[in-house]
Amino acid sequence: MNNHNSPTSVRRVNVEVLKRFLVCSVACTCVGVMYMQWTYIWMLRSEMAEIRQRLRPLDAAVDEGGICCDSAVCYGATSCYKESCYHRFPGRDKRDVTKQKKQRKRREKQHTFLHLVPVSSQSYNDHDTTVLSWAIGQSRGEGLQVSTDTVTVEAEGTYFIYSQVLYKDTTWVMGHVITKRLKGAETKLMKCLKSMPSNVSQPLNTCYTAGIYFLESGSTLQLSVPRKSAELILTAHATFMGLFNI
Repeated sequence: MNNHNSPTSVRRVNVEVLKRFLVCSVACTCVGVMYMQWTYIWMLRSEMAEIRQRLRPLDAAVDEGGICCDSAVCYGATSCYKESCYHRFPGRDKRDVTKQKKQRKRREKQHTFLHLVPVSSQSYNDHDTTVLSWAIGQSRGEGLQVSTDTVTVEAEGTYFIYSQVLYKDTTWVMGHVITKRLKGAETKLMKCLKSMPSNVSQPLNTCYTAGIYFLESGSTLQLSVPRKSAELILTAHATFMGLFNI
């Protein structure tokens, strides 16, 4: 009796066929997935290459003075990209530089300040005064100019003015005055008075004053002590004067 056509033999053949079919299906699926992944990666690489190619001329043009639209999407500090957005204008970079210089000068004018340190003092017996001469300790802007014992205001505006003097004098009271002069008119802006110690061996005391004033262009400021031959400590940390635009 032949056993090739028995149910057991048939089942074995079907199992073998099913195994081969499953193996082929899995292999085909893996190949398909790998193909799709490779295709997706290739598309990404192509898009990245296209973006890089578009960015290169834009970077070069930015360095040469080109500009981007306000709605451009920025990549990095200097690169901009948006299709049909980039434009170049001859001479644009020069106008931008000029505009930036004007803005910087405007900021400097708005924030002008001057801090003075003492150099020497000059006594005038006829007027019973001692006048201090100054050097620039710190400054910014061009609205204030120093000339020996006076400060000239070139940019009018509202200024905060401050001053301090360290006295070493046996006179019972010492002080100083900030005077403004403009077109022949003289105005006492600030006065500072301080009682001196009764101990003659160490007659030291400071007097500090400050205030806010509107200063016209062309006006000058001077600090003077209403005492002839006044004894002063002329060191930068003890005696000084300054003003800044607010």
